Amino acid sequence: MAVLPRAELDALQEALASTRDLTAYEAGRLPGLSPEEALEYANAASPLAFWRKYRGFTQAALAEQVGIAQNYLSDIENGKRDGPVSLWLKLAAALGLPLEVLVDEED
Repeated sequence: MAVLPRAELDALQEALASTRDLTAYEAGRLPGLSPEEALEYANAASPLAFWRKYRGFTQAALAEQVGIAQNYLSDIENGKRDGPVSLWLKLAAALGLPLEVLVDEED
């Protein structure tokens, strides 16, 4: 057990997420991205948020395609809600990506 300020914990979690994203990119587990796109990916609220924008969808358009409300998609992208596996499968299909690209490893 360790005790540390919340800001330090948040910084450590962000660094871990960035390292995982960079490792996945370098290992070829993500479609080829330019350095600028890779930076956008690493700084996105979630992989889902990045890929939605990358594929040219607005939240409203993607939400409509998979049959959910835009605010529900926003909550999922920002980590406020999880959503059922069936929804994640629809999102992956709509974006033309494998499911594992959309889901953080810790999820």
